Amino acid sequence: MNDLEFSYLDSAAPGNDELDAFARARPDGSAYHLAAWRRAVAGAYGYAGQALVARRNGKLAGMLPLSAVSRPLGKPRWISLPFCDLGGPLADSPDVADALAARARADVGGAGAAGLALRCSHEGALDEAALEGRKVRMLLGLPDSAAALMQSYPPKLRSQVRKAEKNGLTSEVASGSEAVAAFYDVYSRNMRRLGSPPHSRAWFDAIYRHYSAAGDMFIVLVRHEGKAVGAGWVLLCGDKAVIPWASTLADYNPLAPNMLLYWTIQSQLCERGVRQFDFGRSTYGEGTYKFKKQWGAVPVALDWREWDAQGVALNAAPVAAAANGGMKANLRPMIESAWQKLPLAVTNRLGPRLRRYITL
Repeated sequence: MNDLEFSYLDSAAPGNDELDAFARARPDGSAYHLAAWRRAVAGAYGYAGQALVARRNGKLAGMLPLSAVSRPLGKPRWISLPFCDLGGPLADSPDVADALAARARADVGGAGAAGLALRCSHEGALDEAALEGRKVRMLLGLPDSAAALMQSYPPKLRSQVRKAEKNGLTSEVASGSEAVAAFYDVYSRNMRRLGSPPHSRAWFDAIYRHYSAAGDMFIVLVRHEGKAVGAGWVLLCGDKAVIPWASTLADYNPLAPNMLLYWTIQSQLCERGVRQFDFGRSTYGEGTYKFKKQWGAVPVALDWREWDAQGVALNAAPVAAAANGGMKANLRPMIESAWQKLPLAVTNRLGPRLRRYITL
């Protein structure tokens, strides 16, 4: 690939519109590849973002988005991309993608970073035996109308959606600061219930600011008697969409708000001309995987790799669920239980200070 010319482009610099157009046009492009994600990471958490750009004869051939994520008492690490499932090279050929990854590995040490992490999606389909215990994306192809989508569901699924409506739940596509606030209330309460530190409100304000500027996002709220009891945040990239965050309030789960939430999202995507919906990361065979599968989504294995500052591979294994046993597995339930007992105001204040270092 000696005919390729490489350069780095800061996420705040002119020229990112070209990269965004490239991501929207690529079938493997994701909303995470857009400059909006790197700008939100920089604005909310202070991690500088850039893209490694490859050109052939002056024409854009590929790009690799990167964020330099700080660590306590350590050098920053280049990640493509933090706080999401998917990043990695985006290119017009596998050779260019490989060349981008190789160039980043060669440059990371000289830039003073501790290493490189790439979060990619497996290129080929894997059989069920190979997926056992792995982290997967769940992808759903969408028809050209909401009516066709509803008709594609099995009868049991259709009845569950109608049940939510009969239970008095309503849904809406929302925008603006009030929608962000309603989303964050549901999200932060659900994160405390799960025993996990939430992102900061500033993170979601940054996501809203950067993605809404180009119309690349919307929020869906599910309400019961006017109260938001479910919320989902959808990001768009051309004819593809992903849902990074979805939450419901546990007290209202018997009313099936999650069924109405995901139906509203998918029907809205159909009407907007979106043809692929990414339900996000799950562990193959577990509860969230089964929930997403019932909508017709199919698994695609995630392939995450890491290298040190010298470009030496740190892991050659596919992304897998955490193994049972060991100190980490034993401590996690204790930490989650303690977090669940904290007041919401405390978890919302303390959580983002921890969350900035949790890049999953």
